[in-house]
Amino acid sequence: MPIYAYKCGTCGHAKDVLQKMSDAPLTDCPACGAAAFSKQLTAPGFQLKGSGWYATDFKGGSSSSSTSAPAPAAACDAGGSACAAAGCAAASEV
Repeated sequence: MPIYAYKCGTCGHAKDVLQKMSDAPLTDCPACGAAAFSKQLTAPGFQLKGSGWYATDFKGGSSSSSTSAPAPAAACDAGGSACAAAGCAAASEV
C-alpha cells in the first residue's frame, strides 16, 4: 500500500497516511477539522541497488558497451610489416 502525503490548506498541518489506491482521498484535517486536507505530490522513496539490468541499461553517463570494448587490432601477418606497424609481439620474434 502506498503512503500519501497530505497537507491542510487552512492550518498547514501535514501528515503521511498509509492508504489503498482504491481508498477515497481524505478531505477533513485531523488537526483543525477544516475540509481543506489535500494530497501533496512527493517523490518515490526507494532506491535500486546492485548490478541489475537498471544499472547497466538505464544508468546515466556513457554506455558500458562503448567503454569496455577493446579497440580493433590491426591485421597480423605473423611478423610482417603489418605486425611491425601495430607493435605486435610477433614482429619482435622474427
